[in-house]
Amino acid sequence: MSQEEGTTGQIFINENESLSIPQLKHGLKKAIQRGLKIAIFNSCDGLGLAQQLADLYIPQILVMREPVPDRVAQEFLKYFLEAFAKGDTFYLSVREAREKLQGLEAQFPYATWLPAIYQNPAAFPPTWESLHLPQKTRYTSPRCSLRAVLITSIAIASLVSGIRHLGIFQPLELKAYDRLLALRPQEKPDSRLLVVTVTEADIRSQNPETRRGSLSDDSLAQLLQKLEPFKPHAIGLDIYRDYPVANNHPDLVQQLQQQNGLIAICKVSDRTLDEPGISPPPEVPPDRVGFSDFIVDSDGVIRRHLLVLTPEPTSLCQASYSFSVQLAFRYLAADGILPQWTPEGYLQLGKVIFKPLETNTGIYQKSDLWGHQILLNYRPDRGIERVTLSDVLQGRINPNSVRDRIIIIGTTAPSFGDYWLTPFSQDNSPAQQVPGVLMQAQMTSQILSAVLDKRSLLCIMPGWSEIIGIWVCALIGATMAERVGLSDNWRNTFLKLAISISIAVVGLFGLSLAVLTQSGYWLPVVPFSFAVIAASSSVVVIEIRLQQGKKLPGGSYEIDSRIIASRDR
Repeated sequence: MSQEEGTTGQIFINENESLSIPQLKHGLKKAIQRGLKIAIFNSCDGLGLAQQLADLYIPQILVMREPVPDRVAQEFLKYFLEAFAKGDTFYLSVREAREKLQGLEAQFPYATWLPAIYQNPAAFPPTWESLHLPQKTRYTSPRCSLRAVLITSIAIASLVSGIRHLGIFQPLELKAYDRLLALRPQEKPDSRLLVVTVTEADIRSQNPETRRGSLSDDSLAQLLQKLEPFKPHAIGLDIYRDYPVANNHPDLVQQLQQQNGLIAICKVSDRTLDEPGISPPPEVPPDRVGFSDFIVDSDGVIRRHLLVLTPEPTSLCQASYSFSVQLAFRYLAADGILPQWTPEGYLQLGKVIFKPLETNTGIYQKSDLWGHQILLNYRPDRGIERVTLSDVLQGRINPNSVRDRIIIIGTTAPSFGDYWLTPFSQDNSPAQQVPGVLMQAQMTSQILSAVLDKRSLLCIMPGWSEIIGIWVCALIGATMAERVGLSDNWRNTFLKLAISISIAVVGLFGLSLAVLTQSGYWLPVVPFSFAVIAASSSVVVIEIRLQQGKKLPGGSYEIDSRIIASRDR
């Protein structure tokens, strides 16, 4: 029965007991979740009940305007159910039942005027058959049109591309790239290289009065004499020697000057600091010198391989090729493979073109891409065989480990600080860092593997293709959200959407891993995933706004004026 001028109501069980709508609200919500379509209050004045039930979004409510006699209520319900069960629509069934009440108006005036429908305009009127069929979606909400989906995807793609161009995604993208590298299948070690490490024990075993740096003239001369009989393809000395050989070692001077396969290092002047660099050994000709410089990303990790650069005129190191490139040149020359340059200015070895990184949409800015840089395709941590200086000097090595190989000599002593972070480093601790001599071996191995083994070089997608990829991902996210739609239970809606987004993001990561492993292309999984999430969320917000736009002022229900004609009492 309505209370307070028709704004609230109560259901009386008997003369002394009654229930209010707030007391029934929880039970009614559960009933709606289970598929409640029609609520019929076939007694007394129900307008107040309908007003209170508006917030529950029951699709159809049937009430009486005034207290109704029992006979009128019984006859109306019988006529309504007969019409509804035979297939008439809900509205036609109510109309037919009202018209049949005209025979009672002589005894009960205005009987046809009493039934009133309150409807949720966002819900379709039910039929008898639809109430018996299982419903996958119990709530019909406004959907974004195809045009809205397209516009949303284009807007999100533009936004994501702009954010990426500013480099905001760079830290996340680099971490995602590191994770992709770590998940790749393990590769076989490169049997073409051998690293001779100078350890802390090796340094202590040398005469401190004659040793300069990590390797004395005595030890270097002995090492070269031990290696030469095994005919290595090349020997790389990854140790700075910007000072001349002592006068008591003319044999070492001759070795450095005349051993054609020996490559030494120098360091070019720093582009950001006022440092002149480090000179190469005075005895080694300039054509057998390579720069040792690494390119370090903002987080201290080495992900790029610098092949060629033009040194500053004031630099003490004037080498144009890197140390690893010089070693690779010597090894490949034995197979008749000589360096060439394409018309675009790219280094070519055999059929492999080392195309440099270009200014991208946010991974690396133009200022980061000086020189001829490529991404460094790492091998596993133990992918390069190594022995110590003591092993070689004391003859504890297998001759087959040296013959026809590239030998790289360098220090691994922590006291010299030549340690670097890689994409496989889990933190900045010394245990997670790699000696510089092994980094040089990784870089040399990358060149040889690409030319001789057809191992893929890592590369970044062109900027235009990444923008198209971002738009496609945004379109997928928008379409996915449109298909999920809104339901009467928003918790279920967002749960379905979260599951769909998670599947899409995991799928993108898996696709990126497969593409990186098979072809070497690095897909920008972070902006792709962000485009999916942003576009799907935007479509949900649009549909919520559309749903709110359907509501009438003061509530979500209106009286169906097509059926209930206003009539004065």
